Amino acid sequence: MKTFLLTLAALLLSSQVIPDSTEDCWNLHGNCRDRCHKNEKVYVLCLSGKLCCVKPKYQPHGLPKLTKG
Repeated sequence: MKTFLLTLAALLLSSQVIPDSTEDCWNLHGNCRDRCHKNEKVYVLCLSGKLCCVKPKYQPHGLPKLTKG
């Protein structure tokens, strides 16, 4: 029982120490952060208000063209 409680306490503490949230965005290809890394771009904001940082591999290549209907 002591081992279980010790393990549980360690897991709870480690979740508080790890930097950056694990909140995902951009169809799970982006990460929510306060600041993006050098090669990442922001297209939307996360629900938490942080930036949704998207790596170049998953960035859109162009904006869709609008046609008159």
